[in-house]
Order: sequence, then structure tokens, then C-alpha cells
Amino acid sequence: MPRYCVIGAGAAGVSALQRLRALGHDVDCFEKTDRVGGHWHTDYDALHLITSRDMTTFEDFPMPDHYPHFPRRDQVRAYIESYAREHGLYDVIRFGTAVTSVEPAEGPADARPGSHGWRVRTSSGHDEVYDGVLVANGHLWDPKIPEIPGEFTGKTIHSGSYRNVSDLAGDRVLVVGAGNSGCDLAVDAAQHRIDADIVVRHGSWFQPKTYFGVPRQQVPFLTEFSPAEQDLINRLMARLSIGDWHAYPGLPQPEGATLAEGRAVVNDLLLYWIHHGRITVRPGIERFDGTTVHFTDGTSRDYDTILWATGFNVRLPFLDDSLFPWTAGAPVRYAGGIVTETVEKLYFIGLIAPRGPQIPVYGMQTKLVAKMIELHEKAGPSGAPIARYLASLQEPETGIDVVRDGWLRQLADTERLLAAYESSSLQTV
Repeated sequence: MPRYCVIGAGAAGVSALQRLRALGHDVDCFEKTDRVGGHWHTDYDALHLITSRDMTTFEDFPMPDHYPHFPRRDQVRAYIESYAREHGLYDVIRFGTAVTSVEPAEGPADARPGSHGWRVRTSSGHDEVYDGVLVANGHLWDPKIPEIPGEFTGKTIHSGSYRNVSDLAGDRVLVVGAGNSGCDLAVDAAQHRIDADIVVRHGSWFQPKTYFGVPRQQVPFLTEFSPAEQDLINRLMARLSIGDWHAYPGLPQPEGATLAEGRAVVNDLLLYWIHHGRITVRPGIERFDGTTVHFTDGTSRDYDTILWATGFNVRLPFLDDSLFPWTAGAPVRYAGGIVTETVEKLYFIGLIAPRGPQIPVYGMQTKLVAKMIELHEKAGPSGAPIARYLASLQEPETGIDVVRDGWLRQLADTERLLAAYESSSLQTV
């Protein structure tokens, strides 16, 4: 009987593990820590979902009714843990076991890498060939910090290591990065009566979490409109609710004419604290000089702490990067971010972040993986050229943060192509 491997027991990993097991597959799951839930154990204390409770769930497993509209970090962690307990996954996952290498299994010289499975080795000495591997190790763990001329001699901390304001040194704080995390960190400081500056180099479309007291994704009348129409309505409602960018000193004009074309940030508390003088917007950084930061507009200021909210690098330390092409720091993928063109039977779960609720993404991806697995098993020990087939008919995906509507269209297209492959037996593609 074919065996499959899931790497990681965060939300993506447990979702993939449960779905494959429910379909009757024999699956091993390796988790290098001693817990389920991934980064939800280590994120900053002030973190809350920016998507609503009722939309950010595993399939057929709602969050508890007593949770608020936007659960906090520890509630999301407890929810993921309860999902794993409910389905008996704690008895299946091999905790404290890091995957050290994943290599294509040996096959004929002309075989595509992975077509005969993948050899997985772990820190515990486990060494086994699996018919397929689902990579769910996450992309929010290797801090990305830009190179800036000079040296900053104060304290520096990345958002991935920040927990709360007790981590700050002094009372002069600079947050670098204005995505959702950067805005959260600046607000965290402001709400503890600390004056914080935030570097905002690119304009974003700020969006409130709610309209009419309802989470923005659940406003009933919006479902009557197309994604493009919803984009326009959301921009108009935000303009009425929080105003334009120029109402907040220092904020640059949003890039792109629409939410889909530009950057979107779901946070109106940053704007609140800008108006209350607790947060000051700064432009890009030109250089460091001790504790002095020189900005691109010619101004400078001294700081005790810099909080880097500059994102994370995509890392797959157990895979040889040369197995597939990379662009802009991520593997080139197809099928809604699931497969690469050059290898077979290797599937990425969660290596993409369509804007909106993330937890449902993992189950949606695994449903397609299950269909690919079915086609590979029907084709025999060497599988089928599924990844190559999909790559020949789809546009590549190179980003992590992507517009959800486009991602959903590619999922639907992938489902259609897999059905066509099955019905016409395109084994010679």
C-alpha cells in the first residue's frame, strides 16, 4: 500500500494529515517541536485574527461559539490543538522529529525526479521512501532583515521573536515595515503609552475589520456582487469610514488603483493612534549611525529599539533548491501553489497566502492533492506526469501574498484540468 509523508504539524500540516487519513491513505507526519500549531505558539501576544472566526476554520469543524469575532492568538492555537485531538492526530504525529532531507527516490535514468517517490530522512534516524510528500513546514519562521548602510547599536528584534512591550529597550521605538504585523507592533507600543515611529515606504489601502458591526467578509449584501465590484465597494466604504490616506500625516498614497492591484492592510487602529500622536509615520531609512536613524527625507532621530516587521524568507532546508526553479525568493508553482514543474509527487501545502482566511486554504489544497495522488496511483509505480501537465497549461505562481479571487480561479482550473486528464487518459503528455 502506498505511504505518504506530511512535513510539519502546524495548521497546514494537521489539515493535510487529517484529510488524507480520512480518505484511507497511510500517512506519516513529522514535527520537529513537541506541539501542534506551529507559529501560533510563538507569535506576539497582541496578535488577533484579521479574518472572522466563522470563516477561518477547518472544514466541518467550526470555532467555538463563545470565541469573539476576531479570536486572539492563544484561542486560535487552542482551536488547532482541539482539531488535532478530535481526530486522534496526536497519536499519529511523530513529535520531536525534524526532517533532515527529502530526495527523489532512485528510478530509471530517464525518470522525472520524484516519479518513483521520495526518500525522507529524519533526525531520529528514520529513512523511508514515500510515494508522495506534502511539504507543510510553514513560511513564517526565517526572519528577513534588509541590509541598510551603517550600524545600529541599539536593540533590534524581529517580529518573529517579539512577544510584547517588555521586549523593548527604552522608550524610543522604530517599527520598520507597515504590513499587518508592523501595524500591530506599532499599535501595541502606542496602546502601552509608548510613542512609536513606523517606517512606511509604500502606500497601502487600509481597511477596517468591520462594517456596521459585522466582520467585513460577512457583510451580507457584498455577496451579491462580483469580486471587482466588491473591491470598489470596500474602497468606498473605507473612504467613508476612515477617510483618505492624506488625512493621516506621513502616509504615502496607496499603490495601485484597486485593493487587488495594491497592498491591503486590515488595521484601523494604526490610523487612530496616528491621529492621537502616539504613532508617527517615517519614510524609508537611508542609513544608521549608532542609535541615530537617518531617513530618506533628510530627517533623523535617535531610537533605543528597532522592531523589524519586514517579513520572512521562504526556506525548505531539507530539499535541494536546484530541484525546481525559484523566482523572487519562492519556488515557481502551479495549481494554486501546490506543485512545481520539474518534479512529481511533491506537494506544497500553505506555501501561499491568498488574501483572506488562511486555515481553509490548506484543506482546499489537500483536496486537489488527493486527486493528484489518485491519478498517480492509477498510473502505476512510476506515477503520471501531473505536474508537467499542469505547468504546460497554467500561468506560474511566484508570489506568497496573492489575490484570493485569482487563486480561486486557478484552483477551479486545476480541478477542471485534472478531470480532463482522467477522462481522456493523457498519459503521454
